[in-house]
Amino acid sequence: MDMDHNSDTPEEEQSFQDLLEAYGGGTAETLRVGDKIRGRVISVGREMIFVETGTKVDGVVEKADLVDPDGNLAVKEGDWVELYVVSSGPGEVRLSRALSGQGGIDLLKDAARNGVPVEGKVKEPCKGGFHVEVMQRRAFCPASQIDLRFSDRPEDHVGKTYMFLVTRVEEGGKNIVVSRRELLKREMEKAKAEFMDKLQVGTELEGFVRTLMPYGAFVELFPGVEGMVHLSEMSWSRTEKPEEVLSAGEKVRVKVTGLQKDKETGAPRIALSIKQLSEDPWETVAEIFKEGDRVSGTVTRCAKFGAFVEIAPGIEGLVHVSEMSYKKRILRPEEVVNPGDKVQVMVQEVDALKRRISLSLKEVEGDPWAEVIHRYPVGQTIQGTIEKRERFGIFVRIEDGVTGLLPASRLKEAADAASIERLKPGDPIRLTVESVQPQERKITLGPAVSGDEGDWKAFARGQKPQGTVLGEKLMEAMKKNKRE
Repeated sequence: MDMDHNSDTPEEEQSFQDLLEAYGGGTAETLRVGDKIRGRVISVGREMIFVETGTKVDGVVEKADLVDPDGNLAVKEGDWVELYVVSSGPGEVRLSRALSGQGGIDLLKDAARNGVPVEGKVKEPCKGGFHVEVMQRRAFCPASQIDLRFSDRPEDHVGKTYMFLVTRVEEGGKNIVVSRRELLKREMEKAKAEFMDKLQVGTELEGFVRTLMPYGAFVELFPGVEGMVHLSEMSWSRTEKPEEVLSAGEKVRVKVTGLQKDKETGAPRIALSIKQLSEDPWETVAEIFKEGDRVSGTVTRCAKFGAFVEIAPGIEGLVHVSEMSYKKRILRPEEVVNPGDKVQVMVQEVDALKRRISLSLKEVEGDPWAEVIHRYPVGQTIQGTIEKRERFGIFVRIEDGVTGLLPASRLKEAADAASIERLKPGDPIRLTVESVQPQERKITLGPAVSGDEGDWKAFARGQKPQGTVLGEKLMEAMKKNKRE
């Protein structure tokens, strides 16, 4: 008994929907004129094609309604088609791609009421729009309703056959107004929905730049669908304005980096990136740049502590103010460089993990103290410029980056001490090099002397005279005395 009872269970547990269909709930009467259905072609007859409607009653459509422009049948058994219900009754559902051919006013009114498309041929432009032939009747399509976007070339539509929606039938058919725009909007909204369903983070696609804003660019990905490329996502290089990278109407390839819905409108917000389609230059920076490399770059911006220089697309390094010049003390980077300047720099340190590169301008320029002992040997008379006076002496600029000191004690010994005392900063002065200490970046100067007199005085102070014939003779004499 239990076994028999269990065998009946599936029949007892039939769903309400199954019972409804079993007793005729799925008839053609569930379809209304104007409904759009998507069904599969069941069979192709001599003149008619039979299509599933999703109800107990199959639909029929004339073969002539499903041919391509060359007159060939565009479908076969098993294909899926989208058609409109043009009539529905007990045991019969008539389908059509759109109303066409000859028809009465009532049929046009039904089309207008039920939103069934009608086929129309654009005959000619007229004031405010176009004359369109619909079911062998003259209709009017406003210029704003012929397409989604306004066109200043009405001749492009003349002779074309489109699908239209009937929006008005008045005066016994003498005033028929049609719209193609509304139908295109419906189709576009459906296509947009399908496009958005497939869109996901990471998708790469092409689009057209529509609008440039100070903070980024809007790119049309699909008719009616736009995403935004933020300024920071346009290029690995620093970008101040979108116009530096993009222009309106330009075709670009982008990557979807974010998908959200606007909290107020519910509209999709699509974040895009251009730079993420290429490799991050910092991934290989350590292979390209080494310490000691001399490279060219462009100053991108200045800060209080230094200047940033782009040495490759997306690769910026910092020249600290202390690395800007050997020749003078720099307080502000603008004293040496400005944004946009082309400069030569030396790579001092590369830290790929922290995305930092230390650069130097002064190392390219060269340290003026490096060969100073050869340029200014002891005993040489030099021409300098008074820089400033201090209690302990006078600082004299010998060349850019090289300054010597005339001690106050040596100034008193000068024959022309009074004349030197009257000199002001910027005035020229002749002095003699008395000592050079490159490591300490010091040069001691004394009053200028001429010829052999300078050598004797240097010798008397225990210094080695250099660069003169008398100095060489003195050194030879000293060596000879030692040997004897």
